[in-house]
Amino acid sequence: MKQQIEIIVAPEKIYEESFLRYIASRKLGIRQEEITAIVPVRRSVDARKAPVFHLMVDVYVGEPPAKDKPKYIYNPVDGKKKVIVVGFGPSGIYAALHLIELGIKPIVLERGKDVQTRRRDLRSLQRERLVNPDSNYCFGEGGAGTYSDGKLYTRAVKRGNVSKILEILIQHGAHPDILVDTHPHIGSNKLPKIIAAVRQTILDSGGEIHYDSRVTDFIINNNTIKGVVVNTNEEYLGDALILAAGHSARDIFYILHKNKIKIEAKPFAMGVRIEHPQPLINEIQYHTKIKPENLPTANYSLSSNIDGAGVYSFCMCPGGLIVPAMTAPDEIVVNGMSMSKRDSPFANSGLVVEVKENEWTNEDEGSPFGALKLQQKLEQHAFKLAGFSLSAPAQKATDFVEGKYSQKLPKTSYIPGVTSARLDEELPAFIVKRLKKALKDFNKRMWGYLSDEAVLVGVESRTSSPIRVPRDRETFMHVDLKGLFPCGEGAGYAGGIVSSAIDGENCAEAVSKFLK
Repeated sequence: MKQQIEIIVAPEKIYEESFLRYIASRKLGIRQEEITAIVPVRRSVDARKAPVFHLMVDVYVGEPPAKDKPKYIYNPVDGKKKVIVVGFGPSGIYAALHLIELGIKPIVLERGKDVQTRRRDLRSLQRERLVNPDSNYCFGEGGAGTYSDGKLYTRAVKRGNVSKILEILIQHGAHPDILVDTHPHIGSNKLPKIIAAVRQTILDSGGEIHYDSRVTDFIINNNTIKGVVVNTNEEYLGDALILAAGHSARDIFYILHKNKIKIEAKPFAMGVRIEHPQPLINEIQYHTKIKPENLPTANYSLSSNIDGAGVYSFCMCPGGLIVPAMTAPDEIVVNGMSMSKRDSPFANSGLVVEVKENEWTNEDEGSPFGALKLQQKLEQHAFKLAGFSLSAPAQKATDFVEGKYSQKLPKTSYIPGVTSARLDEELPAFIVKRLKKALKDFNKRMWGYLSDEAVLVGVESRTSSPIRVPRDRETFMHVDLKGLFPCGEGAGYAGGIVSSAIDGENCAEAVSKFLK
């Protein structure tokens, strides 16, 4: 017999099986000896008062626990049907895996490098301030998620099988706890090996993966996509194309527009990164100066409606680092990441403002690039503020609100360094106004959030794509072009690793129906 119960456990007792057995036996009215196993199903922290864990468990009585779920099988594909997958981030990876499950050969084209080689370019970006436009924190095997944290929380539970997405990661080396924790996380130090294992699965099943392969044109005949041109002179042909290029592949948007393939501007958000000392966030969230053992490094999620627009924290990285996420040498873009232990002394998060259509139309009126132009303009201005270097413009949060220049900046985790700047004067007025109000509002909910220890680092502008590649809601195919399946964050249909992976699976399923 199996029964599911919820147990409230103090942090110091969370890993004591004997204590869990005692509580479960009391709750079920049975002897401890009758319990054959206790299997955690869901684990979350409740820190509204003294922090405790809420633990949902399956209690097995008089029978062994259920066997592990079978692994997903990827049989060899024969190549009779071939689909081009542009981009090898979460959407492209899961599209390729599901195509193999469906008996279809994926031909993956990735403009960047494999995860191992990509590390060298990231090191050059951090230490030597050299930007490789095709190999950086956004482009390369695994996409932006590989080296920017690996957070697996999603609200997109109705779009697909979230458990399957996580189980595939576990099958390739992720810790099984990602199926248990409410806010699962892998860590940028562990994701590369997992991605490399996924790559091997695709290759062993007969799929193809080509690195350093940037799409430079599309091959179209009779309003049907037939393939792509890579690096201006190589051609790849297929029976369909899944376009999963990511939210920073601006050149792809211009190639689509050149070929008269419909794209459109879409709402997005941009602002800054805010960084605090991690002990401060721990103290605010857990109500104690010393974090109790076994509690995770504290995080937060904040949102507010300011003047009819959303302002919210984004991609919060407890125990993390701010990283340079630019894809061109004349711009500044920041993002965040954490290692698996989340043991950095800093906590950072995006602090972004919703950008509405009337706030970008003047940038490029009449074209679909208005939102993108505004995004690009902000990034290039940040580069100018930083003295045309890869150091990032920064300002203390209190000085930002009070309209003062920061004579001295707190220490930050951003390796290329920061330069004091009047972000309150240099960012667009509508962003400044909403951020100031939001910071005061967030400080009421997290007292100490707005303090001299908090620093704003600019700019956080790649929260999502400012372009949508429109597709039919039922078929997932482009509204005007047969055989083209826009996919993931870059097409405007996902946000984050898991929702992008789900969209990749859904597009692969749609391709299979199209080919039949």
